Amino acid sequence: QVQLVESGGGLVQAGGSLTLSCAASTRTFSNYVMAWFRQAPGKDREFVAGINRLSTSTDYVDSVKDRFIISRENAKNKVYLQMNSLKPEETGVYYCTAAATLGFIAASRGMYENWGQGTQVTVSS
Repeated sequence: QVQLVESGGGLVQAGGSLTLSCAASTRTFSNYVMAWFRQAPGKDREFVAGINRLSTSTDYVDSVKDRFIISRENAKNKVYLQMNSLKPEETGVYYCTAAATLGFIAASRGMYENWGQGTQVTVSS
């Protein structure tokens, strides 16, 4: 339904910041709830942040609240994840995901229909 391409990952020292971007190839981007998940080595993919269609609601996993900001620009078909004060345990592959069928921000992986291929974020000690 929609193709997603993440970018912006890289190597950052603990306490540093990084902003991820996700570009969506759809004509109906504003219809999608968007979210970011991450997967650390040997760990399951977990919800990080989500945003509804018109940016009127956001949600975050507790561990990133007040440090990460998810945003979107519907006119550009892009969603962003601004990550501040990064911690080494937040190293992993960060995935952008989209769901056209959701009327809410879901934290469950199975609720999303489309996934990007991920971008690596490495936070050094």
